[in-house]
Amino acid sequence: MTTTRRKFLSTGALAGAAALAAPAVKAQAAPIKWRMQTYAGAALGEHVVKPAIDAFNKIAAGQMEIELYYADQLVPTSELFRAMQSGTIDAVQSDDDSMQSPTEVTVFGGYFPLALRYSLDVPVLFNQYGLDAIWKEEYAKVGVQHISAGSWDPCHFATKDPINSLADLQGKRVFTFPTAGRFLAQFGVVPVQLPWEDIQVALQTGELDGIAWSGITEDYTVGWADVTKYFLTNNISGAWIGHFFANAERWNEVPDHLKTLMQVCFEQSHYYRQWWYWGGEADLRVNGPKLQLTSIPDAEWATVETAAAKFWDEIAAESEVKAKVVEIIKKYNDVMSKAGRPYRYG
Repeated sequence: MTTTRRKFLSTGALAGAAALAAPAVKAQAAPIKWRMQTYAGAALGEHVVKPAIDAFNKIAAGQMEIELYYADQLVPTSELFRAMQSGTIDAVQSDDDSMQSPTEVTVFGGYFPLALRYSLDVPVLFNQYGLDAIWKEEYAKVGVQHISAGSWDPCHFATKDPINSLADLQGKRVFTFPTAGRFLAQFGVVPVQLPWEDIQVALQTGELDGIAWSGITEDYTVGWADVTKYFLTNNISGAWIGHFFANAERWNEVPDHLKTLMQVCFEQSHYYRQWWYWGGEADLRVNGPKLQLTSIPDAEWATVETAAAKFWDEIAAESEVKAKVVEIIKKYNDVMSKAGRPYRYG
């Protein structure tokens, strides 16, 4: 078959036009895969972390995916820091205290006794009073990126027997955080450390007399309200300080736009908890059918507040960094007290 010059030009033109019209095919890099473990069990994780991870994965659109694991699924909570530092897992959601991170600020994670009154105290301390910079510096020393801090619920006692005085705490075996346990021991509390998923059974079998690990929202959400009877309205902290962390090398490998996306999603997670806990704590005190409220009189509870101030000074004497953090906490609380209502009452 003979091909004329006209046919050749016509065919070539059509082929060229088709090539221009077809979308360019670009090889896509394999998505970045991360594994994150949270301190929370599955029921609690549905609120405190899963929405943020789902949102991140959706918006990242295949460029990066974070696989979420709940309490103790990959490693025990007490080993979270080491696993992240070594790269066994890439990221963690936890307080410093529970994951036993070897930093000068670990003692302040979770519930530092009576340092906070409301959940908003946490972001203000970190973003306006300088704690964020201190945390980032301390974790950088140990190969970990501190991404952000946020507040969770207050710390109350949920118990099988009623607590109406400090004397009622004597000998009570209580699941709580390491630092909180260290503080509460002076009032006769016996701190107990167990895997998170074992707490409900331990309350049922009598291994535990109560918990000082959360507010009433979590008690209902995770099932602890089913195996305790009483909720003490006095709390040893108005908010829990929790964080998102990552292995520093893994963090540095992530493109800047995905780092920003991660930060935005985690900040949204912090905001979600602000209103979820705040509303839940009030509603369940009033309308929750499972737990009876008890209180220790204010005059007697003042003993605990005085002990907390002494405890702060003991911690401050341990290192320069701890002293700096305690000084910031004192300064902040002094400002809040002088500001009066609604920042502080009485």
